[in-house]
Amino acid sequence: MHTDAQWAERPRSWRLRPAVGFLHPLEVVKDQELDSTEKREILAAWASDASAVEHRPSQRWLLGTPAPVALSEVLSALRRLDRDAFA
Repeated sequence: MHTDAQWAERPRSWRLRPAVGFLHPLEVVKDQELDSTEKREILAAWASDASAVEHRPSQRWLLGTPAPVALSEVLSALRRLDRDAFA
């Protein structure tokens, strides 16, 4: 888990665009610097209707990512977080 000091050291762009640097939802799950709450926040934003691709409701494109991904992949990553939390 990040301390307040560590959070303050992150570039401001991280808090505004939390998915910068991630190409796929599983990269979020595997990131060792994020705690499970941070991972869940990023993935939930990715799954949100606000990230839906116009005329392609099964796709999500989160600000800061290079391309859309299938909503099913985002939901799969969220399920994996749940599985890992209870393993």
